[in-house]
Amino acid sequence: MLPLSIATNYYDRTAALYDGRVRIEGCKAHHLLIEAPEMFHRSLGYEEFDVTELSLGGHVVTTARGDAPYVGIPAFPLRMFRHSSVYIRADRGIARPEDLAGRTIGVPEYQQTANVWIRGVLQDEYGVDVRSIKWRSGGLEEAGRKERTPLTLPADIDWTTVPEDQTLSTMLERGEIDAIISPRAPSCFSRKSPSPHVARLFADYPVKELEYFQRTGIFPIMHIVGIRRTLVERHPWVAVSVYKAFLRAKAMIDMRHGTMLPWGADEYDRMRKLLGPDYWSYGLKANRRVIETFARYAQTQGLADRIVAPEELFVPSTLDLSRN
Repeated sequence: MLPLSIATNYYDRTAALYDGRVRIEGCKAHHLLIEAPEMFHRSLGYEEFDVTELSLGGHVVTTARGDAPYVGIPAFPLRMFRHSSVYIRADRGIARPEDLAGRTIGVPEYQQTANVWIRGVLQDEYGVDVRSIKWRSGGLEEAGRKERTPLTLPADIDWTTVPEDQTLSTMLERGEIDAIISPRAPSCFSRKSPSPHVARLFADYPVKELEYFQRTGIFPIMHIVGIRRTLVERHPWVAVSVYKAFLRAKAMIDMRHGTMLPWGADEYDRMRKLLGPDYWSYGLKANRRVIETFARYAQTQGLADRIVAPEELFVPSTLDLSRN
């Protein structure tokens, strides 16, 4: 049995892997439950895990550079719409997305997947050019945060880090920046007594996100699953074994009876009517447009010097599983 260290967060779609209901063929799994920022730092920086959840943004950037330490399988443990991720100063005349042009916006990391997605949405849907904004990266709540992989952007993108003793949330509350784009709400917005000057750009974000999905068919992918490239080179069979296990774990979700939602079955049926019967799909075929869109965003925003083809991101054998 091949020993595998596997680092992911805990989700309903990975629960069966953690509790042993699903095993990986030919492998003895050792699971580590780790939050995403630490997991990405340890995987991309030090290659600590055999199998790991990966930031789609980090994987596209390193693949474009030719130094990706992991190769993906088309399992997507985290997907989220991101219209909710834009927080603004409500006293700066920012009433529409178009009003962000020319502003100074903080991001925890410029290359963060959530930020790549929302910048792309702002440009595609509202004409907000990434080059019209002053980008400032740093810790949301803890000072000194750095980009997880080295970042060199084109000269026409105005990007720099904030002072190492400053946090983005404090800078927004003081009015030193005009907005924050972040997958986590800044404390100046989320605390019990939020700043009266901080608000979401899209106050009705569920409505906007559903409209976006119905118009584009895109349910944004945040994370994929990666396998250490050197491991796949030594044991080519392991990629399909891992992918099949993630597929089986997702298939075991009981959305009708396995949640704490009082009307879980009704909510699940509502989501399927709105988003489609397999709205959280795995596999490249069902997700090609989503991944192609993200790859285009990465190139347009200066993170990649070329558009990465979706096939480059994954182990080829996982894209063409045999069928009975």
